[in-house]
Amino acid sequence: MIRGLTLRKLLAAGAVIAVAAGSSTAAALARGGQDGDGPSAREAAHWVDTWVSMPQLTETSNLPPAPFNQPGSEFVDATLRQTVRISVGARFFRLRISNAFGGTALPITAASIALPTGGAAGVSAIQPGSVRPVTFDGNASVTIPVGSQAVSDPLDFPQPALTNLTVNLFLAQGQGSNSITSHPGSRTTTYMINGNHLDDPDLPGAASVAHWYFISGIEAWSSPGTAAAVMLGDSLTDGRGSTTDGNDRWPDQLLSRLHADRATADVAIVNQAAGGNRILNDGLGPNAIGRIDRDVLAQSGVKWLLVFEGVNDIGTAPATDAAQKQLTDELIAAYQQIITRAHAAGIRVYGATITPFGGSDYDDPQGLREATRQAVNTWIRMAERFDAVIDFDGAVRDPADPRRLLAAYDVGDHLHMNPSGYKALAEAVPKRLFVERSLPPGFGFR
Repeated sequence: MIRGLTLRKLLAAGAVIAVAAGSSTAAALARGGQDGDGPSAREAAHWVDTWVSMPQLTETSNLPPAPFNQPGSEFVDATLRQTVRISVGARFFRLRISNAFGGTALPITAASIALPTGGAAGVSAIQPGSVRPVTFDGNASVTIPVGSQAVSDPLDFPQPALTNLTVNLFLAQGQGSNSITSHPGSRTTTYMINGNHLDDPDLPGAASVAHWYFISGIEAWSSPGTAAAVMLGDSLTDGRGSTTDGNDRWPDQLLSRLHADRATADVAIVNQAAGGNRILNDGLGPNAIGRIDRDVLAQSGVKWLLVFEGVNDIGTAPATDAAQKQLTDELIAAYQQIITRAHAAGIRVYGATITPFGGSDYDDPQGLREATRQAVNTWIRMAERFDAVIDFDGAVRDPADPRRLLAAYDVGDHLHMNPSGYKALAEAVPKRLFVERSLPPGFGFR
């Protein structure tokens, strides 16, 4: 086991590690598997995101419960226990912790990864003997500067695909700031308790809330054929209307579909979505144009990008002819910017049509916003700028009233969907889009 030692130290001792599903030296792992280590990137094992969470500024309503929400000193003397589901399996993993929106440096006193009891999401208990300490350049603790993140040392912890992992963090000092980083739309239960309880089999009496705090990614040391697909979206992709601790958002259900097929079982689906997110303007989280670099281009092992955004831009713009016409032009220009920038990084881009919102708070009596949705969807379908188009609109609209969601999929607000609706979205994504990997971006699948 690597445990407290860094791979660089193991290399100094002459150790060579045979990596499951791909062979590499400890030096390549310690340096992140860069091209200079020997074989080309196509031939060598590499780091791939296996789970992500879009960092957000925590709103007052999403701060942790008492006593962990003291102004200017959140999470003092606190253990956080959080579960996540990885996409692809591996022997080695790295944890990413974000201080993107912290007002002060974030001191992590200790961290560990374990297996949840029963392999379930959102539970407070962990399997005895499964705890593995996480280190940062060989140290148990790390202090993350404002606006930055920390990447852990590789952790020798073999796990198969679709496994739920428990991530434990202990903050002795807490974060001395009114601004902290989280992902409020986790749809997964997090537990917190005073004291250092990283190794405890359970956390009786712990407070709980359905938000993730500080954790932003897990990477897997993967074989050359493994790659990640980023889902760039808003609350529909973040899973509003899905089951808490159920992992039944549409990206989760797409992941299950892909892994049931041997041809796509090495695809990681990573969800970079946030409720209220917009393409053009900041909302709950930075606008999509502004976060492409952080949430897509800077991520590990990304081969594909699926864009399913725009409904919040349409729904929050004034319902006037002039405003909606301007918005249509700006959204189309923004989609083209996203495509251009992703193509420049060798990433293929798939566009999803915007789903119906008739009868929701976004609807207007004159149907001006619906006209914008139709205009934008027509461009997505017909302009031939995306490498492929996924017709989410066609998958979930009511055939008798195409302005509205099918009633069986409507969670009740006429905008978001229940797990059945999200299943329909997942099934609308052709698996073949993730099979061919030699075609260059811009080749297209029309």
